[in-house]
Amino acid sequence: MSVSEKEKDPVALKEEGNALFKSGDLQGAVCCYTKALKLSDSRTETAVLHRNRSACYLKLEEYSKAEADASKALDTDPGDVKARFRRAQSFQKLGRLDQAFLDAQRCAQLEPKNKLFQDLLRQLGAQIHQKVMSGHLFKTGPTQLNSTDARVQQMFSLLLDASKSINKFQAAQNLVVLSREEAGAEQIFRNDGVKLIQRLLLSKQVEVVLSALRTLVGLCTGHQSRTMAIVNELGMEQLCTVMGSEASTVSLAACHLLQVMFEALNAGMKKEVRGKDEAILPEPSKELRSMFRHLLEMMPAANVSGSGRDSAINLLVKQVPRKSLKNPDNSLTLWVIDQGLKKILEVAGTVTELSEGPPITDNSHMNCSVLLSKLYDDLKSDKERENFTKLCEEYVQQHFSRPGIDGKLRAIQTVSVLLQGPSNVGNRTLEMSGMMDAVISLCASEDVTHQQVAVEALIHAADKAKRASFITANGVALLKDLYKKSENDRIRVRALVGLCKLGSAGGTDFSMKQFAEGSTLKLAKQCRKWLCNESLPATSRRWSVEGLAYLTLDADVKEDLVEDKSALLAMFELAKSEDKTVLFAVGSTLVNCTNSYEVEKPDPQLVELAKYAKQHVPEEHPKDASSYVEKRLVKLLEAGVVSALVCMVKQESPALTEACRECIARVFLALVGRQEDRGTVVAQGGGKALIPLASDNTDVGKIKAAQALAKITITSNPEIAFPGERIYEVVRPLVSLLSLECTLLQNFEALMALTNLAGISERLRQKIIKEKAVPKIEGYMFEEHDLVRASATECMCNLVLSTEVQKLYLATGNDRLKLLVLYSGEEDERLRKAAAGTLAMLTAEQPELCTRITGTTTHWLEILQALLLSDLSDLRHRGVVIIQNMMQAEKSLAETVMESEALEILSVLAKGGEGTPEPVSKIAQNCLDKAVEYGIIRNREGGEKGKGTEP
Repeated sequence: MSVSEKEKDPVALKEEGNALFKSGDLQGAVCCYTKALKLSDSRTETAVLHRNRSACYLKLEEYSKAEADASKALDTDPGDVKARFRRAQSFQKLGRLDQAFLDAQRCAQLEPKNKLFQDLLRQLGAQIHQKVMSGHLFKTGPTQLNSTDARVQQMFSLLLDASKSINKFQAAQNLVVLSREEAGAEQIFRNDGVKLIQRLLLSKQVEVVLSALRTLVGLCTGHQSRTMAIVNELGMEQLCTVMGSEASTVSLAACHLLQVMFEALNAGMKKEVRGKDEAILPEPSKELRSMFRHLLEMMPAANVSGSGRDSAINLLVKQVPRKSLKNPDNSLTLWVIDQGLKKILEVAGTVTELSEGPPITDNSHMNCSVLLSKLYDDLKSDKERENFTKLCEEYVQQHFSRPGIDGKLRAIQTVSVLLQGPSNVGNRTLEMSGMMDAVISLCASEDVTHQQVAVEALIHAADKAKRASFITANGVALLKDLYKKSENDRIRVRALVGLCKLGSAGGTDFSMKQFAEGSTLKLAKQCRKWLCNESLPATSRRWSVEGLAYLTLDADVKEDLVEDKSALLAMFELAKSEDKTVLFAVGSTLVNCTNSYEVEKPDPQLVELAKYAKQHVPEEHPKDASSYVEKRLVKLLEAGVVSALVCMVKQESPALTEACRECIARVFLALVGRQEDRGTVVAQGGGKALIPLASDNTDVGKIKAAQALAKITITSNPEIAFPGERIYEVVRPLVSLLSLECTLLQNFEALMALTNLAGISERLRQKIIKEKAVPKIEGYMFEEHDLVRASATECMCNLVLSTEVQKLYLATGNDRLKLLVLYSGEEDERLRKAAAGTLAMLTAEQPELCTRITGTTTHWLEILQALLLSDLSDLRHRGVVIIQNMMQAEKSLAETVMESEALEILSVLAKGGEGTPEPVSKIAQNCLDKAVEYGIIRNREGGEKGKGTEP
């Protein structure tokens, strides 16, 4: 690109600015970003430019400009954590600590484990604390506050002061800071602070209410007795009222508080709970049941906002089902089904356009599906599942049999939600008498709302192959008619998705196509067109992604999609948006494009047999070959897929289901398949995003995420890929791959990754030991596969730097040392290096093991001599180190060595020369010197020391 062309291209100017920023030319970078801002007409690109220029102004110490640019970036994308962090830094430098604290707090909420955000929060907390003490935030006179009690009392008096001149928000914010210290939290609690907070919750100032909620979080975190008292004093009714607020920030803060309360009450049996009086408390089951009852009552309540209801559903999803199916007690789930299933179905059956039903958001139906699915999956017996199904059927029948159309619409909407959640229950309700006929007839209605509800039900009903074939026979013509003739895009896009779903019924089988050649490509083209149309509502654009999720099972559609960069960018922007219902569709589309789904290759003999018997044999599309997949991965990376996936992982929503997390983990594993792409994934936050995916996921998803972490750890510097404390969180997922349920490749990659980690620090080695990895690694040292056996031995080589592992080799009654000696004589060079290296370190750290080597095998001396004679300098080096350690350990061992051919070999090595590295020559000379010192050998008369020796 010429200079003149570059001056007119905002993307080129941005890249030039980035390069100048990295080289330290800040003014030059500002100039490039400013020019690019004048040329760019993309809101997303403009936000990035403002964010980048903000970073420049921060380094130039122009803090007002930095704050202004960061704010402009946040106006476009409130979830841009980098821009928010830079604004927090700017506010801090400008002395606006309260605003800085709010931004830093939001950053920490978005990325709780980011050390930079936590450090800034601590700094700001300390600065605010200092200003409170010195009276800088409020004019309190010359007397400095010297005690926590006095500071708490001062905040109380300021908050209770009726004078309008007092800044209540700043006082409330200082109370938040004090509540984070145990002493401050206890003083607030003991001085009737809860009553004051109760009054603050009634404030009309959103920021004051937020501060009151955050103070309660400080009081409740990890403290069961205070939490029980607060629940009883405030009452769940008031907390639920606050959570039902129209202000989404207040609703989310109240949801977070209730989450903390649940955790504190459930942690009664855990040792880490704060407070000395926890052991004598009764079980908090009464308070817990009361909290759940109020959450269920929020479901149908007309005075609860849509976001508040979503928050209540989110809490039920997290708190009700068992965390592990190994726990036999599912009584809480049964209680919730008994007390609240029909209340949950009230939300599921709500049609926004109808007058009846509670307020809901675009995410509410999906959230209900997730909750219903979680409850159903937590049931243990057929009897419990049958009861759940019966309650749902009764609810649907009750509305379906009502006179008028509204009842039927609510019934069909409920069926749609059930089909997306516990699908077996959804199928049963769909098979109720007259239901499918009503769906088909309403699709032909002239009322847009009727059509929308019916078409969505038809789409969700097409999941099963048998039902898809029924709808193909009965509903395709209807859907095509709606798609072609409807004047409403809401209906057209939904009809299109129905056609997409039916058109993909053959899956990845190239020979099984429902529609004529080229039809799926036309459908996909229309989906991409609607996806890129920003004038359409987000819900309609989301449905176009749903269509692509089905159509991308066809390789031709995958190829077209990755070539359409504007469609990819539009999809990634939707993934980062407030509409959480799109997450699974985006994840599924990316799984299809990257071919990261499971494909079982049939046995060639069975294929031939099937052909002979004239049975159908699945065929792979030519464009699903690995060469095509690799090119698609490159294009997705270039389009920014990693940042979209990272944003998806950060979503706090029931819509981010385990199935959705599994999709994301699969895509990440595909993206790190090529070594050269791993740096890009790490640089864009992929490494950090994989850690939670490896712990909170389906069993398959956990393995996929752990394997992706292993690949990154093998080829990247782990301290850069996982900075700070994050590196210790990688250990557990890697150890989980050391299982017979995993493939040998996964075992091998986990061992390689753990080897790298074990070589970094003693603390990491201790973490590996704590995760009980050592016995598993020892087990793989006996594996038949050469690479796995060698990698396990390499891992042990690094682990023996820890005293605890050395003690295992010192213990009597095992063959650990013998195995290392024998492996040092194997033909596999990699295994020999690892075993000999382990022996070298063990004999250096634990000299008594030197004597034991002689008892491991009668061939021990031959094995050591073979190491000394090896063509590989690495093996010779390990050999001379072991010999040196043995000779230094005991004179009798030195005599045994010197009486063998080892003396002659050491003499040759000590002379050095071509092919013998200096370290090897030097250590060999040290061995001879030690033999002379012991009097085992003497220097020849007139000869140079070490150049000639004789016994």
